[in-house]
Amino acid sequence: MKSQSGRLGRRVVRPSGRTGVERISDRSKVTRLRYQIIHDGIPALRNTLPDPYDHIPRSVVVTANDYPAGTTFPEHAHGRGQFAFASRGTISVSTPHGRWLVPPQRACWVPPGVRHEMTMTGAVTMLNTFVSDDAARAAGLPDQCGVYGVSPLLRQLIDDAIELPAMYDVDGRAGKLMALLVAEIATMPRLSLHAPLPADARLASICRHLFASPSIATDLDQVATHAGVSRRTFTRLFRAQTGVSFAAWRQQVCMLAAITRLSDGQPVTRVALELGYASASAFTSAFRRILGDTPSRYLEVRR
Repeated sequence: MKSQSGRLGRRVVRPSGRTGVERISDRSKVTRLRYQIIHDGIPALRNTLPDPYDHIPRSVVVTANDYPAGTTFPEHAHGRGQFAFASRGTISVSTPHGRWLVPPQRACWVPPGVRHEMTMTGAVTMLNTFVSDDAARAAGLPDQCGVYGVSPLLRQLIDDAIELPAMYDVDGRAGKLMALLVAEIATMPRLSLHAPLPADARLASICRHLFASPSIATDLDQVATHAGVSRRTFTRLFRAQTGVSFAAWRQQVCMLAAITRLSDGQPVTRVALELGYASASAFTSAFRRILGDTPSRYLEVRR
């Protein structure tokens, strides 16, 4: 979709089920020029969401998308790889293999063809870099989902790329900018904001329940009993299929839930107690050990 100027616009999913485009003329966001190009009858949520720019004969396309709080895109896949940068808000990404959390100012890479679901916590501004399969492989981008840091250079490249016309000159400055953007994505550090799902259906069912109701107090013996296996078998299978112990996985799920709830404005003490920690200080200590900062500082530097 293009704005009237021929540049790629900002695709907005509206609660009414209509899709529009807004063009931001001032990157400071003080002055906004909105082109109300509305197309009735286009559902906001669809079971299959193809790459909206798949028809453009360019290997890299960058778009900006604004979504209201609570927006969920059911499981779908793109023909291109998607590097989804959460400029504002928090994004939860789920695939058959696990769950990833994308805090503000971080990004998630979803390889071409990978089926995934996305949910927005709070109002989200998502800057997407869609990369063709060939370009992704040439750049050495991973074939698995992951959450990544985003350097100041990469943020600037994405911002600049949004302003390019859809049919940018691949042999000119625009083409070089896009090539540098993809090369920079390939160098970004991977972050530990992932909770893998085991392949065993019994274990996966337990994990999905804990995704919905995370608690650091979840008892290993109880979950093994619910899975219908011994503690020893559960422990062995879980580590073999996820690469981590159940205790480490449980802690990771609690941290992912904590980031989502804190980003939504919930107080630290409430989050700590609801996740089963004995006190706010115990929670803060675990948060700092795993994520490298206190909860308040972690969120502050990512806003």
